[in-house]
Amino acid sequence: MKWMIASDLHGDAVCTAALLQQFKASGAERLVLLGDLLYHGPRNDLPSGYAPKQVIALLNDVRDSLVCVRGNCDTEVDQMVLNFPILSETACLFAGGRTYIAAHGHHDVPPMRAGDVLLGGHTHVPVFERRTADDGTVYLHINPGSVSLPKENSPHSYVIIDGDRVIFYTLEGDVYREEKIK
Repeated sequence: MKWMIASDLHGDAVCTAALLQQFKASGAERLVLLGDLLYHGPRNDLPSGYAPKQVIALLNDVRDSLVCVRGNCDTEVDQMVLNFPILSETACLFAGGRTYIAAHGHHDVPPMRAGDVLLGGHTHVPVFERRTADDGTVYLHINPGSVSLPKENSPHSYVIIDGDRVIFYTLEGDVYREEKIK
């Protein structure tokens, strides 16, 4: 199993094109997008490559490879122009006896079981950390950061999950962090 995980494109066609180029070169089976695909949102500056109509075309061209969840900036109007589902709040993926739950991250954490992996975006800051739910359940949280509007001095980034390896990449394709899922 090899997946690319990315979040928070916010309508930036230049960054989305770079992401898709990296996706094709990576050999990943799926591109999991964690929301906020087309609109930049009222709290964000306009991305330098803001061209949502171009992002629509780019994403529709790879629709068969995508798994997407809804971000806080995604709407039913966006769904009308995208040829793949984006309005589900969560998606569950299964590999290697483990459950991966994809969610944007602007709502409460969905119910997690010990050993689950939460894939979440929203904050625009890369994260790899073990967290403990209110009931004491320990799970892994992975945030790939943001493709277009990184925050807290983080790079434009995405993640590749390849088996038990979690590799953080800059949008240029440089590795800047690697971790293991245990």
